[in-house]
Amino acid sequence: MRINYLLLCLSAVVLNSCLGVSADITIKADGSGTISLEYRVSQALESMGKLDGNGPAIPVGRADFERSVSRIPGLRLSKYSSKDIRSASGGGDLVTNVTLDFKDTAALLAFLDSAGTHAALVQEGEGKLLRLTLLDPSGGITNPDLFALLQEISGGYDFNISFTLPKNATIKMIPETVPAAKLVSNGKKVSFSIGMGELLSLNEGVGLEIRW
Repeated sequence: MRINYLLLCLSAVVLNSCLGVSADITIKADGSGTISLEYRVSQALESMGKLDGNGPAIPVGRADFERSVSRIPGLRLSKYSSKDIRSASGGGDLVTNVTLDFKDTAALLAFLDSAGTHAALVQEGEGKLLRLTLLDPSGGITNPDLFALLQEISGGYDFNISFTLPKNATIKMIPETVPAAKLVSNGKKVSFSIGMGELLSLNEGVGLEIRW
């Protein structure tokens, strides 16, 4: 499965389920807008990456985002912060917050998917339709033992994405029935959320259609 930038977080690798991703995308009437991202990465996973030289397959450091932004015309990194949040048990997460400004929807689409195969925006009369493929068909975990492990280690980590549009919008899942997913389907702000373990178990894949 090919995944780029934001969608890279959905790679069906067990270790990568030890993270949560939240993306709040605002699109203005002129096509410009902002992307507010939060990555929560298990400190155990982050430490493992430091030891073996292989961190999570998502951009989390400031330099990672600066490199990504430099490749996309019309995209700008406006805010970056990172902090460790410890739990009472001694574990915790590395939490990274990023705000990106995009000049037009071409820059947004390039950030979501530079190949242009998993994110597309089309005109529908006076409205617009944004299609996103979050997980390809057959991209989920089918081995029951692996799925059980995935559910155990991904507890508390979610994938959330929301869109704030200049007018009332709708969001629809493809397929329309996705177990454990939550949807705010109508309004100027629409959203999709699901546990990371549940998401990576969807062997039929999952996509979104946002109309406004």
